[in-house]
Amino acid sequence: MADSAVLHTSPAAADRAPGFAPDRFALLRAIERKVLWLSTWTIHHANHVRPNVDGLKVGGHQASSASVATLMTALYFAVLRPHDRVAVKPHASPAFHAIEYLFGRQSRANLEGFRAMGGAQSYPSRTKDTEDVDFSTGSVGLGVAMTAFASLVQDYLDAKQWLPPGSERGRMVALVGDAELDEGNVFEALLEAWKHRLRNLWWVIDYNRQSLDAVISDRLFGRFEQLFTNMGWRVVTIKYGKRLRRAFEQPGGDALRQWIDDCSNDLYSALVFKGGAAWRNHLLRDIGTVSGVRALLDEHDDDHLHALMTNLGGHDMESVVEAFESVEDDLPTCFIAYTIKGYRLPFAGHKDNHAGLMNPEQMAVFKQQMGVSDGDEWEPLAGLDVDADTMRAFLAEVPFTRGGERRRKAAPVAVPAQLPSPAGARLSTQEGFGRLLAAIARDRGELGARVVTTSPDVTVSTNLGGWVNRKGIFDRQGHHDSFAAEEVASMQRWETSPQGQHIELGIAENNLFLLLGALGLSHSLFGVRLLPVGTVYDPFIERGLDALNYACYQDARFLLVATPSGISLAPEGGAHQSITTPMIGMAKPGLSAFEPAFVDELAVIMRWAFEHMQRHEAITDSDDGLDDAAGGSSYLRLSTRAIDQPERAMTDELAEAIIKGGYWIRKPEPETRIVIVYAGAVAPEALRAHAVVAEDFPDAAVLAVTSADRLYRGWQRLLRGNGHAPRRTSHVQGLLAEVAADARLVTVIDAHPATLSWIGAVCGQRVYPLGVDGFGQSGNLVDLYRHHGIDADAIVAACAAACLET
Repeated sequence: MADSAVLHTSPAAADRAPGFAPDRFALLRAIERKVLWLSTWTIHHANHVRPNVDGLKVGGHQASSASVATLMTALYFAVLRPHDRVAVKPHASPAFHAIEYLFGRQSRANLEGFRAMGGAQSYPSRTKDTEDVDFSTGSVGLGVAMTAFASLVQDYLDAKQWLPPGSERGRMVALVGDAELDEGNVFEALLEAWKHRLRNLWWVIDYNRQSLDAVISDRLFGRFEQLFTNMGWRVVTIKYGKRLRRAFEQPGGDALRQWIDDCSNDLYSALVFKGGAAWRNHLLRDIGTVSGVRALLDEHDDDHLHALMTNLGGHDMESVVEAFESVEDDLPTCFIAYTIKGYRLPFAGHKDNHAGLMNPEQMAVFKQQMGVSDGDEWEPLAGLDVDADTMRAFLAEVPFTRGGERRRKAAPVAVPAQLPSPAGARLSTQEGFGRLLAAIARDRGELGARVVTTSPDVTVSTNLGGWVNRKGIFDRQGHHDSFAAEEVASMQRWETSPQGQHIELGIAENNLFLLLGALGLSHSLFGVRLLPVGTVYDPFIERGLDALNYACYQDARFLLVATPSGISLAPEGGAHQSITTPMIGMAKPGLSAFEPAFVDELAVIMRWAFEHMQRHEAITDSDDGLDDAAGGSSYLRLSTRAIDQPERAMTDELAEAIIKGGYWIRKPEPETRIVIVYAGAVAPEALRAHAVVAEDFPDAAVLAVTSADRLYRGWQRLLRGNGHAPRRTSHVQGLLAEVAADARLVTVIDAHPATLSWIGAVCGQRVYPLGVDGFGQSGNLVDLYRHHGIDADAIVAACAAACLET
């Protein structure tokens, strides 16, 4: 229980916390008890009262909610203001729902349905819970880091004076479980926060010293404080409550304090569980001969001694409120609040209590302790020892609730009817992307102003250089370019200033996706629409996959541009070659994945993506199964391979087909028996193979797939819905309906062959899938395509084998 930089406050000073009369602390303590009761009862009801139809454990985290009841009560009912944003630790979800219930913003039905279909969620969710959830949590550590990037987005908007009139800079607050600090992404974010000199950032650590499986190492406390201090944070430690501080002032108090400081986390937790007699035995044995100790202990019976020894700062309302209100500037601040996991519950301190549940007998005793009568379990004010009218008046005036709706609104950004397709007879989609962004940068319209780009140290190699040359790098304070001052020639003329529109990150993909998530929620968090574009090496999407999933789960809106794709960056070798990323795009809700082969396709898709990320209409049963009116994010899988570009007019019909996922390069005829289906950079191989096959089968067809994701999604949604609605046809069904049932489909992609192999199930044609299903190696393109069987010869051979089969 060692401490450092502990906030020392006299009891008298605690009673004089700014803006609070003693009766208000009585109200806060009453609310704290109610939060504890409702969170505990909600979990108990789900596990022991509500019918269990499948016999599975429902679960919940009574101990984790109990450890933060004081902290959350102080934050929500005393300290937070409407412009503050909060990420609640995942396992405190029931406490959060209880608070929302007391505010009148959560329904009893949702609490009764906790962890059931349509009820309050297991972990706070922006998309599944009430609109008062600022940041979804659940994947441990990501909600913590998200607050850092939300702070960066607020600084970005503030520097450009885009925050709505009357808006104040809010604090981005994370309520952090101490075990979350085991997650590496937290420290990646901490370093990035230091680089960008972030402000208005609070992390409140619930330091109960217990994780899921064990008690946390005693040595970690000092490391936590040192890490935050080294990163420029203020560290405020809230260790002792008023009772303990008073005891420390008595004879023998110094020895008592030293004993607590020296006590291991394991022993302290065990004694919390065992109770007053165990405390007494250990204290008498260890320090009983010290002058004043025995008399101090004799003043307390076992129950009161237990209350004294568990009076940690994180459970003392006055100490917590004073600590929070002592911070009046915008310096990032880490509060380390000592708490007890399961505080006031029968399994408090026990190392097995993480998923522990009170049994009915224990709940009956607890209900009596809380003063709640049978039948009044859900009554918001039942069992409180304060006047009900006074409490209602207090709740009506809580500052946090007086800012209107938590979700802001932002006007849409106009997108031109067309983006100019870059000129060039031979281009890669990666180069085309760079040119398209450069053209947007030259445009002085609203689109060019609201696009913000970011990249994890691969800005140049993902073709963002032209954009950054024109738009500059964002830095709140600006940065002097010594290379320019010294007249050293460089292609990178990157001015760094508050007006820059590119946010440069270190090489950590988790940070990229967390920043995209924060930028992509700017319209909702801050009332300002941004159009975020993030670039990353395609194979390294997998390094940040948890954070990408987290961003999509929040319904953040962004454009992810990943390049190089597949094995087509041949000499780079296997570590820079991607195999499964198209299937990641297909499997990710809220993300539309595309893999264009040609730059004119890319121009159509990018324009659509900028509009798509701004749509927020209610999901409807759309005719194509894609539900595009609801909007979402997009993922472009691009290639560094330059290929010949087609000379064609981009008609509305062709553009629509590109967005829906595919179109005919060579249309089938009634007698067609061979169809080559390709996606992405292997278009030249598919077309060369078709030329060979057409010598024997002139009616052979070629289908270009621009989005396997959208073809599959539209087909599946309509397939599932067609039993209950008039029969409709998905885009892929319409395409393949032109092909005879006994035709053969040869699919090819620079990725895992399963990406396209499903397509035969649509209308029953047999499929011969080609792709990459092994780790790559260095080599030239010809050798690698031949090795993996995706070159023109392999496609021709597959067509021949298909024709020979009966």
